[in-house]
Amino acid sequence: MKISKMWKAVVAAVVAGAGTLSTALADDTITAAEGWAAGLAVLAALGFTWAVPNRQPDPSSSTVKGV
Repeated sequence: MKISKMWKAVVAAVVAGAGTLSTALADDTITAAEGWAAGLAVLAALGFTWAVPNRQPDPSSSTVKGV
């Protein structure tokens, strides 16, 4: 299965934002600072996931023997 680089970044951003907002909702309110923190977490996740390339598989270490 091949997942494009874009979708990995989107999933990472959603997870980072949801995690930050779930922590912010512990007291049933979201302050401006918590909103900014969630936004920055989303942007950081997008940026880092987009910037780091996938590691190319090593052709000599095939998981299927005899192929």
